[in-house]
Amino acid sequence: MHKNTNCPYHNHIRITHFVIFITLTLFLSCKRGDIVTDVQISGIEGKEININDSISGDPEIEAFVKPFREHIDQDLSAPLAYNPTDLSKTDGELNTAIGNLMADVVLKKAETVFHRRTGKHIDAVLLNFGGIRATMARGNTTARTAYEIMPFENAIVVLELTGDKVRQLADYLVKARTAHPISGIQLVLDKDGEEKSFLINGKPIDPDRHYYIATSDYLMNGGDHMNFFLNPVRTVPLDYRIRNAMIDYFTETDTIHTRRDDRFISQ
Repeated sequence: MHKNTNCPYHNHIRITHFVIFITLTLFLSCKRGDIVTDVQISGIEGKEININDSISGDPEIEAFVKPFREHIDQDLSAPLAYNPTDLSKTDGELNTAIGNLMADVVLKKAETVFHRRTGKHIDAVLLNFGGIRATMARGNTTARTAYEIMPFENAIVVLELTGDKVRQLADYLVKARTAHPISGIQLVLDKDGEEKSFLINGKPIDPDRHYYIATSDYLMNGGDHMNFFLNPVRTVPLDYRIRNAMIDYFTETDTIHTRRDDRFISQ
């Protein structure tokens, strides 16, 4: 491989940890006169190279990157909306204000795209509790806030599910007893933790109906053991990341209003 030694980036990219594994298998067939010799070379070599902060940066590279870094930092730090209270995913047992916000944002922003493309409406949203990766501090909300809460590249997908699959979804939530972000769903448990009622858009599950459930591409593939999402009737990708939906919502919102409510409770 030709190395461009004139490139200012060459040999100056800082990597915190790098591991090289090389596996080599070579088969040769050599013919000398009437004699054919098969030669097999097989070797495995592993080498760990630890590159850390002891390696100083290159001033030329730092000067080149600085304006780009400052521009990105300015964009990420620009105030988009105001959040009047601290929000944490640990502030409730079965539903949280930040989880409700995330699910409601996905429903609001994805519904517009989905309805425009299909003429159908999203019935409900289910995300996962573990997907909320940071608290949302009181004060100005920025694009960086969205990156902190949702650092993954998870995209919104809408799945067409049978009534039986939605019944499995309800059973999963009852058993998990976890504050997974939901919207369009109301689930009530009795004092023994058993299902008392499960409603979608205010109505019980119709076993003969198909439902459109918005979720992430991670959960679509059975993440967090949500196997009821596997083998849907239809999958509609929206090409819309959850994080981008949040940024769009912050951009069009002056003050964020969210709270714990009765969408998932125990009586």
